[in-house]
Amino acid sequence: MTSSFECNEGYVPNSVSSTTRVKNSTIVKPFVYGNTAKYFGKKREEDGHTHEWSFYLKPYENEDPSTYIQRVQIKLHDSYPNPNRVLTKAPYEVRETGWGEFEITVKIYFVDPNEKPLTIFHLLKLFSTDPEVIQSKRHLVNEYYDEMVFHEPSHFFHQLLLNSKPLTEGIYEHETNCLFKPSFICFLTLYFYQLRKKKNKLWKKWKMLVK
Repeated sequence: MTSSFECNEGYVPNSVSSTTRVKNSTIVKPFVYGNTAKYFGKKREEDGHTHEWSFYLKPYENEDPSTYIQRVQIKLHDSYPNPNRVLTKAPYEVRETGWGEFEITVKIYFVDPNEKPLTIFHLLKLFSTDPEVIQSKRHLVNEYYDEMVFHEPSHFFHQLLLNSKPLTEGIYEHETNCLFKPSFICFLTLYFYQLRKKKNKLWKKWKMLVK
């Protein structure tokens, strides 16, 4: 019996669109992931928890990644009830409380099963030396930028990657300091991302001219 996760709407195994690759095509999907945390002010009596926290993974740009992402599997510490969380719609987020830091394993599965799942690791951060965070005046933010790079995807998947709808109609923002107080590393990362986008556009124009 085939599970619901093995069947993708619009995907036809062994069809031309699912097996033929789009040559000389590279599509980059930037994303951010990380966690926020806020100190309760003291230990909670019933379980000793000290913080509320949220782990999330979301697109860097305002687009709905569920067009090409089938599911995101988030593995928490085994002490949590149901430590394996499976999310199928963006934004991919888990909210919990706790008292300790641990590594979260995230596995991203794509709509095209021929694309290998992407695994990332994130150390959940709860504690900070920032006085405002310690005094619960603001949240701790621990966020990172990364990219999904699809080289010569299938025709089927190529169309999905290029036809994502906006995730929200309102203002789309991140909590990361990269957008508001750019570090040198953040600057270089975003610079090369924009440069790659321009190169892809120029390559498409060149191919049209030489046809």
